[in-house]
Amino acid sequence: MNLDDFSDLIERPDSGTRRDAEERRERLIVPPGSLGRLDELAEWLSAAQASVPVKAIEQPRVVLFAGDHGVAELGVSGRESGSTHELVRAVLEGASPVAVLARRMGVPVRVVDAGLDCDPELLPETVVRRRVRRGSGRIDVGDALTVEEAEQAVRLGMAIADEEADSGTDLIVLGDLSVGGTTPASTLIAALCGTDASVVTGRGGAGIDDLAWMRKCAAIRDALRRARPVLGDQLELLAAVGGADLAATTGFLLQSAVRRMPVILDGVVSAACALVGQRAAFRAPDWWLAGQVSGEPAQTKALDRMALNPLLDHGVTVGEGTGALLALPLVQAAAALAAELPERTEPVKPEEPAVPVESDTD
Repeated sequence: MNLDDFSDLIERPDSGTRRDAEERRERLIVPPGSLGRLDELAEWLSAAQASVPVKAIEQPRVVLFAGDHGVAELGVSGRESGSTHELVRAVLEGASPVAVLARRMGVPVRVVDAGLDCDPELLPETVVRRRVRRGSGRIDVGDALTVEEAEQAVRLGMAIADEEADSGTDLIVLGDLSVGGTTPASTLIAALCGTDASVVTGRGGAGIDDLAWMRKCAAIRDALRRARPVLGDQLELLAAVGGADLAATTGFLLQSAVRRMPVILDGVVSAACALVGQRAAFRAPDWWLAGQVSGEPAQTKALDRMALNPLLDHGVTVGEGTGALLALPLVQAAAALAAELPERTEPVKPEEPAVPVESDTD
């Protein structure tokens, strides 16, 4: 597999449709610019759907890729190594922030086991059980995956994207469930942006103290030494310093763009996978929205590199797709306003030129 092949498969959202959407916006009864960024969102969605007026988002879905990371053994996370299955249970039992919001919004949640480090009987039956391997390796001293496992994980993500597109899903809210996942994500971003470990090291969704932050920074520094020699091959990069869940997320993002299915990104993990996807197919980010600012410095770097402007900045650091799901009503509102506001019945009269005032000194 060569991820660069996606570059020939992914097209941009339809520019002609976007121009038609912009022209229609000029005819609505509310003044141009009065809806702010909602206009931009509606035009983007209209182009993605190739539809004017834009269609309502009726079948969104939350998709969460789950995995454990060996680097968590170093104490770089606020949670215990190998405990991601507890996060999975909380989501599917309705006891996590993303589960509460999804239930309130009526959005189904799908959790995919790409690389959890637990016995299968610890997981609810509703988990998609397509595990590539049991936990990913310690990226500071060894590869997260073999290249064959990385390809298997990418293909897993592609298959999930195809299943969603075939079932009629019209927008994806993408997130992750992991312990230690922000460390490989930050490593990928540092490698692709050419920055040092200290620039991208954050404190994760669970929060860590200064000593844990220093351990995390050291782990990213060591992983970067292993990442730089394989920067020319995205699959080898994901194998060296990614993980099963990150590789699956990357495959999901790329195939979603192939299938013209819009995606809202959540935090640093989805941003890192998106950045790998951009390296493979430069048009792919046109299909993605940045849902929120997570507070992770690596996420900020990745979004800047992809020219994605986050929709929300509420200080939400919990992860699990929560911030991206909070952005969904904004996108839905933009679509509803663009589709349902009536057009003007009369053309706007041009403003009359101002009459010059004669001076008393003339």
